[in-house]
Amino acid sequence: MILTEIFKKALDGGYAIGQFNVSNLEQIRAICEVAKALQSPLILGTSEGERKFIGLKQITAIAKVWQEETGLPIIVNADHSRSFETAKTAYDAGYTGIHFDGSEFPYEENLKITKRVVEYVKSKNPDVIVEGELGRVRGSSEVHNEAIVLRESDFTDPDLAMQFIKESGVDSLAISYGNIHGVFGVSHSPRVTLGELHGEEVPKDGPWKTEKLDIERLKDIREKAGAFLVLHGGSGISAIDVKESIKNGIVKVNINTELRVAYVNTLREFLNKSEETTPYKIWPAVIEAVKKVVEEKMRLFGSINKI
Repeated sequence: MILTEIFKKALDGGYAIGQFNVSNLEQIRAICEVAKALQSPLILGTSEGERKFIGLKQITAIAKVWQEETGLPIIVNADHSRSFETAKTAYDAGYTGIHFDGSEFPYEENLKITKRVVEYVKSKNPDVIVEGELGRVRGSSEVHNEAIVLRESDFTDPDLAMQFIKESGVDSLAISYGNIHGVFGVSHSPRVTLGELHGEEVPKDGPWKTEKLDIERLKDIREKAGAFLVLHGGSGISAIDVKESIKNGIVKVNINTELRVAYVNTLREFLNKSEETTPYKIWPAVIEAVKKVVEEKMRLFGSINKI
């Protein structure tokens, strides 16, 4: 099953597919085992840094093995490709989803490169989905120690999104409507969001500082866009906002930071308490911690039993 069909089923069924970013075998195992147990569609994502570490051909080969093992349609997406060359290299290595992120470029440059990526990929295989990005999703996949200010210019313009999709030919679009990459711990400064810039109070409770998503903007984009919409920076967003986003057209939610935090915190805790040196005796606890996050997200997105 190709990704456009998976997205169409999700949109019609009122649920979303999780993209879970990975950089090693333990993460892949955890995610694939949960997806099999819950019978959930699955997207494995790798950023430029992640795929440089694990290897492009290696990740596609590993995903193929897990697809055979689980019987699931596993999509491998080249997350945040920053140039035509890195997008092309990922496609040539066997990726079944390509995300070109030109959001830091001026609009015309973003459109030009995105269109070039679409034309290259579709000329090779029309079934491979191409995701564009319009609007600035700030932050990075880590725990932030300082506030992040979102400016009005960062947010995706609904009319421009409609034009961008029509002219570029992308299948899906990552948008900015109050979301950021990464999370904030309770002891850290809250992110400054559109709501706070408008004088509203930002909630300060909970283990993660949560953004206020501009759902009305999302509704407007969905009405005008005519493409599948993607939520980047899904880590740390409240369950209520995630569900409201899915209700209003989001079909893919990207998760990375929460997986990293679960992985690293569990590994640190284990090594602080144990003198174990055998890797296969260390990793089970880490894998279980990652599994817990993945299961929680798949249930939240409503993607279980959708194979």
